[in-house]
Amino acid sequence: MSGIPMAYGLSLSAVLFALGLVGVLVRRNLIFILMSLEIMFNAAGLAFVVAGSRWGQADGQIMFLLILTLAAAEVGVGLGLVMQVFHRFRTLDADAVDEMKG
Repeated sequence: MSGIPMAYGLSLSAVLFALGLVGVLVRRNLIFILMSLEIMFNAAGLAFVVAGSRWGQADGQIMFLLILTLAAAEVGVGLGLVMQVFHRFRTLDADAVDEMKG
């Protein structure tokens, strides 16, 4: 059984990364911004796995595990910050954080 061609995997990764980037730039809700960042992390991880499988190395899978660890830490810290912003401003609008000058 053969795998998918490398061009298809990298194309899917590029499309996912572009969708995540558009979500980060267009959305103003902090939860949607965090979800878009997760999509971008997964797109980068997919690119590593596709490249690693193409060259027959396990490096892509190891990098994907590191990306998953980074994404888990980002979710923990990001959701904590989102909860603090909501507690303080009663909104999840990213523009409300502009008032946090100190």
